[in-house]
Amino acid sequence: MASNAELIVDGKSYSFPTLEGSEHEKAVDISNLRDQSGYVTLDRGYKNTGATQSAITFLDGEEGILRYRGYSIEELAEKASFLEVAYLLIYGELPTQIQYDAFATGIRRHTLVNEDMRKIFDGFPVNAHPMCVLGSLVNAMSAFYPDSYEGNQNTDLHITRLMAKLPTIATWSYKRSQGHPINYPKNELDYIANFLNMMFALPVEDYKVDPVVAQALNVLLILHADHEQNCSTSTVRLVGSSQANIYSSIAAGVNALWGPLHGGANQEVIEMLEEIKEGGGDVAKYIDMAKNAKTTGFRLFGFGHRVYKNFDPRARIIKKAADDVLSKLGVNDPVLEIAKGLEEAALNDPYFVQRKLYPNVDFYSGIIYRALGIPTNMFTVMFAIGRLPGWIAQWKEMREQKEPIGRPRQIYTGSTLRDFKAMGER
Repeated sequence: MASNAELIVDGKSYSFPTLEGSEHEKAVDISNLRDQSGYVTLDRGYKNTGATQSAITFLDGEEGILRYRGYSIEELAEKASFLEVAYLLIYGELPTQIQYDAFATGIRRHTLVNEDMRKIFDGFPVNAHPMCVLGSLVNAMSAFYPDSYEGNQNTDLHITRLMAKLPTIATWSYKRSQGHPINYPKNELDYIANFLNMMFALPVEDYKVDPVVAQALNVLLILHADHEQNCSTSTVRLVGSSQANIYSSIAAGVNALWGPLHGGANQEVIEMLEEIKEGGGDVAKYIDMAKNAKTTGFRLFGFGHRVYKNFDPRARIIKKAADDVLSKLGVNDPVLEIAKGLEEAALNDPYFVQRKLYPNVDFYSGIIYRALGIPTNMFTVMFAIGRLPGWIAQWKEMREQKEPIGRPRQIYTGSTLRDFKAMGER
């Protein structure tokens, strides 16, 4: 695509090159707009602005397509392990057996966390939100690994440390919430099984990892591994563009993910289901309330998606995992029964079908976490574990492309120049 776009402002024409991505996404390069014309663009929420060129994830919301490095999310979820997908995102290709073994072995060797980090953890209040703890401790890793300040030195080692230690740190908040001692990693276990063991094993009994649970979690982490330039990912790249080290950049992503409009959506699903249960559990009543949201004020969480205008391809995959977990565990939970009723209504009710308000990945992931006994305030932590390789890949790509420091413009709407008045004259 070798054409130019013309912009006419105040009768004067300006020419800007156009670009086309490998999946035929079209863009106008306005990098020199201000230099040429004195104007900037105003794009609230950056919904029409491409801040970077990336080879990591392709997302087509209209067609319901999600691909990592060219591989469909459907095929990866069916055939790959989470660590294979992590390697793919970070290094660009699926690993050979030798590469995979080296990657997995490196992670196993770094799962232990410095005991001085425990002292920091112990300083948090018992009721501290797990995302607050996670973001703080990831940022604190900069202090424990000061060589991370030195440009691109030992990048692969820092990547390995993050992949290895984040699940360990994540389990601390859960174990404290249960009043249990923390579990140290067991390096004979694989990545998923090790995490589940640190979460749920008790010193008074043997814990065996259920393969159905492990596979469901493997799929969930793959589905969350990257999602193009969303709020937290863009935050990681923006912070990293200042040459901030990988730990502080990833910590910024954790904090961005914490918001209920981003990573907290699956938590809102469970809180909504709890509200329905407390209101009597009449699914039909709440379906009607959702249809008349303008008057009732009731909103269904976990249905539809801001990006996917047709369907969320991840939801089709995770629905099976949710069904498998509920069937295998035989969980008797009225909240999950309400979820099944909402799902059936949304998949068959013409109101939802016509508006394409299908259950999304947040709906099913919330159900799975609930069935596993993970508390709702840990849901976003689980999301962060899955999203970590995507954040790392985006940070790494930003560094390798030597992107300039991010510096958005603004349209100033405040007071014009005015004189300073002494205190007694104000």
